[in-house]
Amino acid sequence: MKGLGVSQGIGIGKAFIIEKKPMDINKVYVDDIQNEINRLRNAMEDGKNQLNELYLKTLNDIGEKEAQIFKSHEMMLEDDTFISEVENKIKSEAVNAEYAFNEVSNYYIRLFENIEDDYLRERSEDIKDVMSRVLKSLLGIKDTDYSKIHNNAIIVAKDLTPSDTAQFEKGKIEAMITEIGGKTSHAAIIARIMGIPTVIGIDNIIDKIKDDDIVICDGKTGKVIVNPNEKQLFYYQQKKDKLEKLNIELKKQIGLPSITKDNFEVSLAANIGTPHDVDSVLENDAEGIGLFRSEFIFMNRSCQPTEDEQFEEYKEVLQKMGDKPVIIRTLDIGGDKNVPYFDIPKEMNPFLGYRAIRLCLGNVEVFRTQLRAILRASVYGNVKIMFPMISTMKELRDAKKIFEKSKEDLRNEGISFKDDIEIGIMIEIPSAAIISDLLAKEVDFFSIGTNDLIQYTLAVDRMNSKLSHLYSQYHPALLRLIKGIIDNAHNAGIWVGMCGEAAGDPKLIPIFLGMGLDEFSMNSPSILSSRYIIRNLYKNEMEQIANKTLNMETAVEVEDYLSCLFAEDNDYLKRCNVRSKN
Repeated sequence: MKGLGVSQGIGIGKAFIIEKKPMDINKVYVDDIQNEINRLRNAMEDGKNQLNELYLKTLNDIGEKEAQIFKSHEMMLEDDTFISEVENKIKSEAVNAEYAFNEVSNYYIRLFENIEDDYLRERSEDIKDVMSRVLKSLLGIKDTDYSKIHNNAIIVAKDLTPSDTAQFEKGKIEAMITEIGGKTSHAAIIARIMGIPTVIGIDNIIDKIKDDDIVICDGKTGKVIVNPNEKQLFYYQQKKDKLEKLNIELKKQIGLPSITKDNFEVSLAANIGTPHDVDSVLENDAEGIGLFRSEFIFMNRSCQPTEDEQFEEYKEVLQKMGDKPVIIRTLDIGGDKNVPYFDIPKEMNPFLGYRAIRLCLGNVEVFRTQLRAILRASVYGNVKIMFPMISTMKELRDAKKIFEKSKEDLRNEGISFKDDIEIGIMIEIPSAAIISDLLAKEVDFFSIGTNDLIQYTLAVDRMNSKLSHLYSQYHPALLRLIKGIIDNAHNAGIWVGMCGEAAGDPKLIPIFLGMGLDEFSMNSPSILSSRYIIRNLYKNEMEQIANKTLNMETAVEVEDYLSCLFAEDNDYLKRCNVRSKN
């Protein structure tokens, strides 16, 4: 069977099935409204107590960053707006507490599930986790007893929440396999921190594996083998031993510069969504934050965050990062990221519509409030600002004017800020890539957003499963655009980063290195392996290989070529033979 690997490693053990029964939520009309409100409040208080216990357990067993997940869950149950919405539904419709709570929660879940950005979309799993906890309390359902899990267990479930994952005993769990979930879900993040190989996305997994089946789970390739033969067992045991040696080697990368064998140095940065993510950034020795998705501050709430609220979020990240650079992407909502209080009109094609910088330029006060908050926070660290979805020179210049006016206002108010903040833009639209030589004269840096650049260049909706075969980060057209962007930036004397998923692809890192990319920004767990790759390459050799890919005709041809050169089945890279093959 084949799924999606979200936490690397090999797990070999006996299956332990976790089957959760669906909760029946019926709509019941009630006479005693106050009793239902009291039931709701008691259930939410019970939920907060459970989350506090889980926080303390996770803090002790795993770490502060992972424990903070449950503090954020607790905050959901303390949100006055959310509580009011549920209570008002109980009052206005005279319905039972569980129905009202379920309806309001599902509204927010749908809101997040419709977001294209993987990180933000998968926050819906956190809402589901909290919702389930409160509903179980209202319905009198007990939590699953995880003490019965045997040693060397391969956990098999339809879905696993952060609460589930955090309660597993690390020493007992060999791997986890689920039908649903996401690469950047908190359950997957905890699995990676705990070092538990995890595969998601295998349909009807509960029906395909039985308790005590012998299972092999490859958390990198996503391959799952049930009741393997002796040859398969031997092969994967050998592979597991090699990976364990590699992990020891990767730990040695901490503190080392990200520099090639011929002394070309790059920066390895991390992508984050909230201040809670910074701990992982530091643990994995990232050299900065290449993308702080500021829109998360605006999500999951009923009104716009104030300047002070935003200031505190930015300040926290900057203080934690010290002198290391932090690139804050200004508000990128609209399209798939709908925020109700902005009242964005329905559009025929929202991905080509009123979103990101377009929305900010149409809501100048919203934009100025964010820029003021970032400027005020700038005295606490090394901040840089990046505008998303720039497609024209006018958009960039208009954004810069608002930025300069925000600085002038703060200066007149006697409020301190750093006056030399670097300004950059996301290159994620073909028009921006094509005029990047002109745009480079107006900014201090570029950051290539490959996720959208692929989508717009290839005219492929990356969320459409029928078109997934067309969506490829190996497409020659994309690689040629990226090479042109890098060249135009360097000709203008500015540096170039990349913050899309391609930046952390082990097969593409050597290519982008050869093209001269200055900064690679990726998910924190990929930092050390990427540094290991870079430190074992020669840039001058990668230049030749990069040039060769630019002359290839298809994405398949490019990927096959790179897979041959940079396979990861042996010593992470087949480095020794690169020179002889070219």
